[in-house]
Amino acid sequence: MYLCIMIFYFSGTGNTRWAAKILADKLGEQLTYIPNMTEKDCRFSLEKGERLGFVLPVHGWRPPLMVRKFIQELVIEGDIDYTYVLWTAGDSIGKATEILTGDLQKRGIELYSAFSLIMPEAYVGLPFMDVDPQEKEIAKKQKAEKNLNDFIKDIEGKEKGVAKTVKGPIPAFFSGPVGGFFVKHLITDKPFHVESERCVKCGICADVCPVNDIIGGLGKEPQWKHNGTCLSCFTCYHHCPHHAIEYGNRTRKKGQYFFGRIHK
Repeated sequence: MYLCIMIFYFSGTGNTRWAAKILADKLGEQLTYIPNMTEKDCRFSLEKGERLGFVLPVHGWRPPLMVRKFIQELVIEGDIDYTYVLWTAGDSIGKATEILTGDLQKRGIELYSAFSLIMPEAYVGLPFMDVDPQEKEIAKKQKAEKNLNDFIKDIEGKEKGVAKTVKGPIPAFFSGPVGGFFVKHLITDKPFHVESERCVKCGICADVCPVNDIIGGLGKEPQWKHNGTCLSCFTCYHHCPHHAIEYGNRTRKKGQYFFGRIHK
């Protein structure tokens, strides 16, 4: 069992990691990276007055599958004084909060407040979706930093019933049928492949994959395991320094993004 003075988070391209680190630093709390908890004891103990936080990206207008599986194993002992979620998304979150609320309630955890930050776009798995232009990326980051500082005040004060999120139009449709389509057809590593003439076998893609779905490393071309763990977060694609990774034909001539990437 772990003593819980913490924020649970998941991040692929770094948007959520950035927000989680700022939040943890200003609140004086420690971070727990959800992928590191795979096959580990997920029992935690809260002491009176402590907050329980989740900082998460939105995948297909839903919580990431890995997060939902983690919550199925999560056990929190002690009195839960305040629970919140901070989402990051390229535009809107749909009904991600409602889905997370239901998952947490099954574990006896009440979600009191929800916040969302609009961050630079990283999803490139559909023909009409690409990363943001540099100017829009910078503007999103600047606004997100201001909003995050405002959100921290609510979290510090344990304000309950707060919903400072951007659900977007027809959220039930996007989190429902569209989100279901994402889970069934788009969350898969099968379209990923490497262009051998561009690959320098640096191993970065295997190193950054949050679910260890890539067989590779220095001196090896990457191979995806096709074992159902892939989240289609595109972390491998975005971190490839030579744009050697593609997702079928959907990513050709598209941009790359991860938080902290230096523009050429």
